[in-house]
Amino acid sequence: MTSFAPDSIVLNRKLPLWYQVSQSLRASILGRRPQDPLRLPTEEQLAEHYGVSVLTMRQALKELEDEGLITRHRRRGTFIEPDARRGAPVRLLGSVDAIVAQQSGMATELLDHGRAPVPAELAEYFPDIDEVATYHRLRGDEKTGEPTNHARNYVRPELAARIDPDDLVRWPMTKVLRDVVGADISRITDTVEARLADPETARLLQVPLLSPILHYTGVTYDEQGRVLDAAVIHYRGDRFSFTVTLEAT
Repeated sequence: MTSFAPDSIVLNRKLPLWYQVSQSLRASILGRRPQDPLRLPTEEQLAEHYGVSVLTMRQALKELEDEGLITRHRRRGTFIEPDARRGAPVRLLGSVDAIVAQQSGMATELLDHGRAPVPAELAEYFPDIDEVATYHRLRGDEKTGEPTNHARNYVRPELAARIDPDDLVRWPMTKVLRDVVGADISRITDTVEARLADPETARLLQVPLLSPILHYTGVTYDEQGRVLDAAVIHYRGDRFSFTVTLEAT
């Protein structure tokens, strides 16, 4: 029987390995295609794939099992739950794969894309250019079709030239930049604040005007400190929460 093939990652030794592996596998599961197999490789095969111990792999799988994304059966193996949806808040420990996982597993519609002047509120991130490529997407629950967030990405033009818009329907921008374009992502800075829904957000997310929303800004940097992408996302306040875990070193 053919097994599901998860994406590979480069591990950061400063973060818990089980967490990085669980978030990477989580993103692969939530971003899988309908025709992909539901059966996962064995613990040993997954451990070899990620370059971790079997014990670490077992801990990562338990995290996904507790969330309801997979089920484990003695002698039969581990299987993806076909109707699994993201339920628990993502614990952000600084992993890029956590960002990918948090943005995966949603029905996505690309509303528009093109070129535009750098918005005034983002000018500090793009001091060397006057124009950026823009992508506007609406994302929602795959099962109910209910809209949950809409996102605008502002990307450096030279990177946008290598982006296939169809890829943004399947994958988050972070994954496309890293795994398709080959951008060298060093870090992502996140800011989350409470705001009130403006007319556009109220219409797209089907919420009352001035109802509470979560306003997220994610800025992606390369190794030289240059901004590659600035994402501005508006989440329905009744559908999302963000949890940040700080661990002692």
